[in-house]
Amino acid sequence: MRRVRLPGLLLPLVVATGGCGIQATDVVEVGDPATVEVAPGREQGTLLYFVSPPPGKRLMPVVRPFDLTVHDTPDGTGAMRAWRGPDKAIAMLFNGPDENETAAGLRTELPDAGAVSSLSLGPDGVLVRLSTPVKELSAIARRQLICTSAQALTSGRAVAVRLTGVDGTLGPEHCSL
Repeated sequence: MRRVRLPGLLLPLVVATGGCGIQATDVVEVGDPATVEVAPGREQGTLLYFVSPPPGKRLMPVVRPFDLTVHDTPDGTGAMRAWRGPDKAIAMLFNGPDENETAAGLRTELPDAGAVSSLSLGPDGVLVRLSTPVKELSAIARRQLICTSAQALTSGRAVAVRLTGVDGTLGPEHCSL
């Protein structure tokens, strides 16, 4: 039977746990964590979802600011104000990608911009009403509508979205990004 000396085993253990001589300190508070705004506030714009360049067919979010337009006011002054609201987000989505987004390879599978739409949020989730057929839309086109409308009304919360058109209703579905 072989005997092992206890001091011979303790020496490597003491060296390994002794560290390098740096003293331990408590946590030092230096301020709040950094934050970054990745999507515009509802006052400045919205997120639109377009289709990525081939070969993939993924949705790509695009930050789109609301543009300022002149609207007639009751007193006839034509005051300048921002066109806001969730319906504007869907109208911008149907207008398709702008020059820069198109140059980046983004595209849409939605029909031309002639579709009239409205969004509403109720106890069952978001309802998108279109003046075009919805059952003919491709799966990625439906996802464009679902994700953009969910973002416009709920800032991206997981919410059920139904699409209603002249040919019936689809859904409820959720934005799956």
